[in-house]
Amino acid sequence: MITPLLPTYARVPIAFERGEGMYLFDENGKKYLDFYAGIGVMCLGHCHPTLVNALCDQAHKLWHTANTYRIPLGEKLAQRLVDNSFADTVFFTNSGAEAIECAIKMVRKYHYDKGNKGKHRLITMSSAFHGRTLAGIAAAGQEKLVKGFDPLPGGFDVVPFGDIEAVKAAIGPETGGIMVEPIQGEGGIRPVPVDVMRALRDLCDENGLLLVFDEIQCGMGRTGKLFAHEWSDITPDIVTSAKGIGGGFPLGACLATEDAASGMTVGTHGSTYGGNPLGMAVGNAVMDEMLKPEFLPRVKQMGDLLQGRLAALQQRHGDFIQEVRGMGLMAGIRLPDVPTKAATLDFTERGLLPAVAGDMVVRMLPPLIVEESHIDEAMEIYDAAFEDWRKNGIPS
Repeated sequence: MITPLLPTYARVPIAFERGEGMYLFDENGKKYLDFYAGIGVMCLGHCHPTLVNALCDQAHKLWHTANTYRIPLGEKLAQRLVDNSFADTVFFTNSGAEAIECAIKMVRKYHYDKGNKGKHRLITMSSAFHGRTLAGIAAAGQEKLVKGFDPLPGGFDVVPFGDIEAVKAAIGPETGGIMVEPIQGEGGIRPVPVDVMRALRDLCDENGLLLVFDEIQCGMGRTGKLFAHEWSDITPDIVTSAKGIGGGFPLGACLATEDAASGMTVGTHGSTYGGNPLGMAVGNAVMDEMLKPEFLPRVKQMGDLLQGRLAALQQRHGDFIQEVRGMGLMAGIRLPDVPTKAATLDFTERGLLPAVAGDMVVRMLPPLIVEESHIDEAMEIYDAAFEDWRKNGIPS
């Protein structure tokens, strides 16, 4: 089908008409269990009444004003994020890529204002994903992202994933910080080991560097804590957030300590739409749900259940599943002998929506409202698919 849209996506020929909780329905009325959640965005599922009501109520009041005026809903959301995290201050964006841009600028401005003008480089890890801006793809350094876009912005040193000795070796006089995803998403659902996370903090303290965590995919409750780095019991200097923070509304944020953000004074950064009243109303509605005392413990419970069910699935189908990866409701199964795109298309036809990730991984990012019955439903679909593959051959 020819469309006027720029052909930058390999689109599956399905169009969804409506969503309800854990499910999407296509134009023909077919029902799909959504374990993709718009790449982890729909944290409260589809058409959650709290979010719908907040959006509709605010739409009747005020959509947008310039950031040259106070936006009380933004002040409220920022305070709630500060009260429930390491941060002292927040800048709101429209996306994760913009939050990354803010973080990179924040690191550079911090050192500039401290009299360390040469300390502008960031150390990152291989297979990372930090958005699609030129700075974001340069930070990731993956060939599939950067090919054809030279010359790229400088200032990034990519080291092997999880290799703390390589991080140490990469630190030089121009190094200003370290930026990693606590759990790589696009790179194959790979958590950074706790000892490495803590070693990164120590290295930053010893060398006067800022530690930046990209929690755009793994944050906002996905692991059973508001942010994934909390499991390592360390404090970052800067964290980027997006996806789940808006529950489907385009919203991102850059959170920071007062010291790390000290260089970001009037005129150093901005966003026309970032932090507008409509987005802030939805963001606060998301927090209304996430801050309920039972919410995150239940996410942890369902995450443990999903990981356990996937481990059992691997036991039954070890000829296909080499490894179960992830933490909480950010999970993946590695299928080294199966084309992952073909596999996900097969699962989709059976009524389950997972996603592809790097390193031959089928990724699962279900809404955080998932229940045991939904997890069981997904496992039944996987079981049926693997049994069919065993009898009739692997999809290609």
